[in-house]
Amino acid sequence: MAADADARLRELRALRAVRDRIDRDYAQPLDVEALARGAHMSAGHLSRRFRAAFGESPYSYLMTRRIERAMTLLRRGDLSVTDVCFAVGCGSLGTFSTRFTELVGIPPGRYRQIATGDGAGIPSCVAKQVMRPRRDRSGSEKPGTGASS
Repeated sequence: MAADADARLRELRALRAVRDRIDRDYAQPLDVEALARGAHMSAGHLSRRFRAAFGESPYSYLMTRRIERAMTLLRRGDLSVTDVCFAVGCGSLGTFSTRFTELVGIPPGRYRQIATGDGAGIPSCVAKQVMRPRRDRSGSEKPGTGASS
């Protein structure tokens, strides 16, 4: 039993290291295979164990971090949506816009307008709180409902 507990703790440390790497290197080209190699696991095993530990897949976690950072950059107002897309590590403006809209509930250009005061007159401090990426407990995206898990 002690060996099982030790193995579980080693696995949790490895999973935390993967999560920390995503948090730190979100703007770098990251994929599940590379993350799994770094944790000495197969990609499938990493995905299953990461979801069990943190409630979402490594890819979903990565995209949420990228979108959160994108929201910060868009609130600044000095970068275009395209510049923000590439600054957060997304390689495709279309994929970025789709994921942003899924998580936030509005397209990134509209978010930028609202957050910088060019939109509906919502103060940026309110926009920051109201328009955060949201996920339901199953890990699927539902914009604007509930808190991040």
